[in-house]
Amino acid sequence: MSERNISPSDNLSLEETDRRAVFHPNTVLGAFERGELGDPTIITGADGIRIRDQKGRSYIDAFAALWCVNIGYGRTEIADALAAQARQLAYYHAHAGHSSEPVIRLSDRVIRMAPAGMSHVFWGLQGSDAHETQVKMTWYYNNARNLPNKKKIISRRRAYHGLTIVSASLSGLPNYHKAFDLPLGPIRHTMAPYYYWRDDPAMTEAEYARYCADQLDALIEAEGPETVAAFIGEPVMGVGGILPPPADYWQQIQRVLAKHDVLLMSDEVVCGFGRLGANFGATLYGMQPDMMAISKGLTSGYFPLAGSIVGERVWREIQAASDRLGPYAHGFTYAAHPLGAAVALTNLDIIERERLIDNARTTGAYLNRRLAEVFAGHDMVGEVRGVGLLACVEFVADRVRRTRFDAALKVGQRIAAACRERGLIVRPLPEGDMLGFSPPLIVKPADIDEMVAISHAAVAAVADQLVAEGAWRPPAKVRSPR
Repeated sequence: MSERNISPSDNLSLEETDRRAVFHPNTVLGAFERGELGDPTIITGADGIRIRDQKGRSYIDAFAALWCVNIGYGRTEIADALAAQARQLAYYHAHAGHSSEPVIRLSDRVIRMAPAGMSHVFWGLQGSDAHETQVKMTWYYNNARNLPNKKKIISRRRAYHGLTIVSASLSGLPNYHKAFDLPLGPIRHTMAPYYYWRDDPAMTEAEYARYCADQLDALIEAEGPETVAAFIGEPVMGVGGILPPPADYWQQIQRVLAKHDVLLMSDEVVCGFGRLGANFGATLYGMQPDMMAISKGLTSGYFPLAGSIVGERVWREIQAASDRLGPYAHGFTYAAHPLGAAVALTNLDIIERERLIDNARTTGAYLNRRLAEVFAGHDMVGEVRGVGLLACVEFVADRVRRTRFDAALKVGQRIAAACRERGLIVRPLPEGDMLGFSPPLIVKPADIDEMVAISHAAVAAVADQLVAEGAWRPPAKVRSPR
């Protein structure tokens, strides 16, 4: 297809029209408009784990777009399911007891996949609105229990839960707060379980987990347990650093929550539907959540859909209170969209039929092992960590002393750019110098080998640049006495 045929204007290229018309999220807008960030990357096609841009370049997508294309690109089976549902019933709402067959079947299937004790699913469109929904559910739940002051939500520093007003407040990343007058008042943050950067290197994982739980306990006591409603956490923290929890972490956290009658919200937006080698992170780590947020892998990004799974004890209070409080006055025009449900059902069929959760577990172990082997002992690498098909390489100026790079050097961003130049899409995580991997669940060991080789070459190139700039040098080796 020629540029003239696809361009919206005879006088402007598609790139120029994009710059004039599209408001891009998470973009330095002035630099982008001035052209300092280069041309927009216009994705024109994709298949399997590879995407193509308008210039004909092909890339391995080692981040599944935004953690979500679990079944890979180009699945015509999904397109067929979407078209078939659109021909039968393209849309109807779910308000006032209305429903559709795909929504009913999907709700039942998701509850059967979830940990024991989950009851109903409230449908939305994206992870952010799932968290908004859960906060409102929590407030309604405590109003129903005649506990009107029990409304505070505790999240964690470095957490990511979305970018709407409430979900960005729940997120524990300063860049998402500073220009928007966030976080909101009833939201608090406790420490992240970032074991690598623990103050005492001698502390074991179990000791560190207990320390994290003690910090949460102290925060709840300081706020007043009668004011704290819920604690939200990703089973494995994603954007904040791909942080698998230390041993016994979730058991220790749940001990504190039970002590203070505080609900547990499990953010499964990234972790759910196979990413960790299990249906859900809650299942993998023995969590017993009261609510779960799902999205991303639910449809593998082929249609916007999210859900808030509510547990039986919360559901019973909400349901019983409706006789007194009236209709549950929350919802969206496109909640429980039949097209999204049809896509999700087909997506889950593919995940099950192709045993992609097993592949995430075995090939994910291979990814983490190969990264550890290649970067073991590298002077710039502090830690390689991950679980399932989530992995992170963290870069430091001095691995022995655990010294960070000067943030102005943008080491993580430079390495990600060097990977991109070599045909690999990875993500530089925002709080530190880290390279994140989250490939589609269809990835094979040979693909992993290619990803790791490109990453190693990119790290070597950036290390050489830093040395040439005088910005870094490998720490001197300590010689053993003869």
